[in-house]
Amino acid sequence: MILEALKYLAYILIFPGFLFCFLTGLLLCGIDRKLVARMQKRVGPPILQPFYDFFKLCGKETIIPAAANRTVFLLAPLVGLAALVVLQLFIPVFSFTAFSHVADVIVILYLLLIPAMSIMIGGGATGSPYAGVGLSREMVTVLSCELPLVLVLLAVGKKVGAATGSGLCFSLSEIVRYQMADGSLLGKLSMIPAAVAFLLIIPGETGSHPFDAAEAETEICEGMLAEYSGAPLGVFKLSHAVKLLTMTSLFVMLFLGGIGGGIQNLVFALGLTGGAAGAAIILLDVIVLFALCVILTAVAISLVHAVTARLKIEQIFKYYWTVVSGLALVSLVLAWYGL
Repeated sequence: MILEALKYLAYILIFPGFLFCFLTGLLLCGIDRKLVARMQKRVGPPILQPFYDFFKLCGKETIIPAAANRTVFLLAPLVGLAALVVLQLFIPVFSFTAFSHVADVIVILYLLLIPAMSIMIGGGATGSPYAGVGLSREMVTVLSCELPLVLVLLAVGKKVGAATGSGLCFSLSEIVRYQMADGSLLGKLSMIPAAVAFLLIIPGETGSHPFDAAEAETEICEGMLAEYSGAPLGVFKLSHAVKLLTMTSLFVMLFLGGIGGGIQNLVFALGLTGGAAGAAIILLDVIVLFALCVILTAVAISLVHAVTARLKIEQIFKYYWTVVSGLALVSLVLAWYGL
């Protein structure tokens, strides 16, 4: 019993929990900034710059506005970060899952809402007029992304459910098992529009440029983060980086889960057995996952960031409810008819 408790504590605190999210999320964020700079023919900051920024903020004084609700102001960043770490625990890393039988797509949907809600509640608790403008914009962005995200998840669930005879599959572990047996969903023609739609959802969900209307540094002075400083601001920045990891790893799980079967075959071909085989599979899973997350970051965020100007809030809404939702709907219709 004690060993079992220690194992789950290690999952939460080390891998795939807080430490893994902290290191990998900030590293992905640094790679994103470096890639954008290179695309714009700039040198750019060091890849480790997000780490420097986070620790610098943690060492600065936290100033709480006189009009702010102190408790909500300080707790909001922590709640958002905790929700993202919990979410990462439920996402299968190919053949490895920390909590394999206690979550499904529905859990993913409402856990993804908590970080956005926490930043809105925290911004609203400051009493700043800039935060009020940013709050309304963030709410529109969240609503814009929800429809295409739900359609993508429905398309994947219908495709896997039709193949397994369950009708509509919402189990994350079942989606991965299906891909490990029959190949990645990205290789299915009907799922390509949904995969493209998900890649376009990632910048909106993470609030990355050009979908950063809620912050708009030169227009509303960081919006909801206008009154934040010190460690709470650092936690919000960390949450942004972790959400980047969460969204890219969720894409890998939904559309590239079949790669895990190849990793297992490679480990067994090398002659590793027993506990060594399990450890080698997990290690290779993590290495491949991180490599794929870097590629997805380059495609889904860095490229869009480098070539697109910041969108207005009404443009974001129309973009997600027409173009992106249309792509996801195409996949859903094709999956519904068994294609």
